[in-house]
Amino acid sequence: MKYKNASHVLPDKLLKEIQKYVTGEVIYIPKPEEKKKWGEGSGARQFYKERNEKIQEDYQKGMTMDELMEKYALSLESIRRIIYRKKQ
Repeated sequence: MKYKNASHVLPDKLLKEIQKYVTGEVIYIPKPEEKKKWGEGSGARQFYKERNEKIQEDYQKGMTMDELMEKYALSLESIRRIIYRKKQ
């Protein structure tokens, strides 16, 4: 992260207003972007979505919960939760 001198980038009026709250300290001004949901940046969200869809498909094709537990290395409770979750 590159630091800039506020007096070089902010108008005097705004700089004086900020100095009422913070003077001589480093402050972070975040980008005005929306915060990403969990796993969107790393791809984990998409990975688990696809995995869960495959589990539901395998169950629909006749695989038992025990077989799904073995194939996906998940607990019975996790398999149940994935199978019975309503599709969005």
